[in-house]
Amino acid sequence: MNYIKTGILLVILTLLLVWVGGVFGGPRGAMIALIFALVLNGVSYWYSDKIVLALYRAKEIPESQFYHLYNLVRELSQSANLPMPRIYMVGQKSPNAFATGRNPQKAVICVTKGLLELLDENELKGVLAHELAHVKNRDTLIMTITAAIAGAIMMLAHMARWAAIFGGRGRKGSGNLISLLAISILAPIAALIVQLAISRSREYVADRQGAYFAKNPMGLASALRRLQEASRVHPMQASPQTAHLFIINPFRASFITNLFSTHPPVEERIRRLQSLR
Repeated sequence: MNYIKTGILLVILTLLLVWVGGVFGGPRGAMIALIFALVLNGVSYWYSDKIVLALYRAKEIPESQFYHLYNLVRELSQSANLPMPRIYMVGQKSPNAFATGRNPQKAVICVTKGLLELLDENELKGVLAHELAHVKNRDTLIMTITAAIAGAIMMLAHMARWAAIFGGRGRKGSGNLISLLAISILAPIAALIVQLAISRSREYVADRQGAYFAKNPMGLASALRRLQEASRVHPMQASPQTAHLFIINPFRASFITNLFSTHPPVEERIRRLQSLR
């Protein structure tokens, strides 16, 4: 199912790019946009994980300095019957984590510095097990590609905005109006793609399966509560297009962020985990 969703997303991106190319350059612009879209599709599939890691300046951490973390991940990977993923860290104080990679053999578990400082062993184990559940279910493919695609569309929207402002009216008086209309459509679509392609239900599944890998649902339940409290004090410096990757919403809670959040309510996630005891 995730491969089907991925294909749909790539088709949507191609059509949007060709449409924008046609708006600005007619048939020739559409053809150039089509070529660009095909290249971007390939990059999104093969390198979206590297793009996301680069976006957050994540660095692979050595086992010699983080042997306890490596031991926890190795133990959980064996429990989940998964190959050992690479482990990266983001040097942010906000506690959070995400998994990426197009398949289990290419998987990466990424944690923030704040996560390692905040959680005890059982809580950290619960978070790592949750991320490995995403790897096991191959959620990371659709999650990471969606982030890359949404970012690309937002970039196009910004480019179109500046073209509309400084490009002048040109031969067609309605050119600027069409460009602005394209922007007003493209930007919400970028958010909508994330909302529609990434189901909240995947977090419940990863919570339940991660609890099974860790053999203790209360570790993750406690971690989620502490992560939510800490994120209010130290919100993540994150891109909205990648928010769905993280174990909890990286932004400070508000009515708007809750309304459009790709994450289910933490309280409900905790309740469901407690019911597994």
